[in-house]
Amino acid sequence: MHLQVSNVSKSFGEGRDCKLVLENISFELVSGQFMALVGSSGSGKSTVMRLIAGLERPSEGTIHLDGERVQRPGSDRGMVFQKYSLYPWLTAAQNVAFGLSLQGRDKAEIRERTAYFLDVVGLADAARLLPRELSGGMQQRVAIARALATEPKVLLLDEPFGALDLQIRESMQEFLHDLWKTTGLTALLITHDIEEALLLAGTVHIMAPRPGRIVHTVAVQLDRSDLRHLRVSQPFLELREELASRLRSLDGSLL
Repeated sequence: MHLQVSNVSKSFGEGRDCKLVLENISFELVSGQFMALVGSSGSGKSTVMRLIAGLERPSEGTIHLDGERVQRPGSDRGMVFQKYSLYPWLTAAQNVAFGLSLQGRDKAEIRERTAYFLDVVGLADAARLLPRELSGGMQQRVAIARALATEPKVLLLDEPFGALDLQIRESMQEFLHDLWKTTGLTALLITHDIEEALLLAGTVHIMAPRPGRIVHTVAVQLDRSDLRHLRVSQPFLELREELASRLRSLDGSLL
C-alpha cells in the first residue's frame, strides 16, 4: 500500500470570499505504518482527512493510492469519526456487516467476517446489542471493526477518541496500539492531542494554522512495549514538551 499526498492545497469560496485552508501538503504513507497529523483547531487536519477519503477534492495537487488518483470515496479507505457513527437501529453485528452487504458479499462470508472482526475488537459477546446498550468506547470499537471488515488499504482515524472521557480514551489508545501490532494495519490519525500522537504513531507531522501546512515532522523512536509506563517516561515527557512548545509558538495555543 502506498498513499501519496503531493503538493495539495485546498481553498473554499470564490473571489474575495476565497479562503485558503491548506497549503502545499505533501507526505507518503506505506503499508504497516502508523502516522499522525497534529494541530490545533483551524490547522486543516480534518480537511486533509476528507481529501484522502475522497469527500472533497484538492484545489491544487494530487492524492494517489497505489498509483490510482483519489477522486471519490472508496472501500479501500476505511474511516472512523470522532462522533459515534453507528446506525442506532442496527445491532453491533449488523453495523459491522453493513459495509460488507454493500460490497455484495455472500451471506456466509458476511457472517464469518462480522464474527471475526467483532472478536478482533473484543466484542464477540456484544454482537446482538444495539448502540444505546454499549459504552462510548465499545461503540468506537464497533466502528473500527466495521471499518476493518471491508479490508481497506488504510484506516483513517478522525480524532476517534476525542468524545471519550480520559480513562476510556487511554484504554482505547492501548487497544488501538495492540490492534496495530497484531493486524499490521496501516493507519492515519488526526488529533489535537500530542500525547496520543506520540503513543501511537511512528511518524508525527505538526501542522500550523491559517493556512494549514506541515511545519515539522518527527520520527518517533520510543519503546512502546508498555504504554502506561511510556506515558510517564522521561524521553516521552521531553518529546511531548518539545512538540507542545512548537505548537504554542505557532498559534499561541496551550496544547
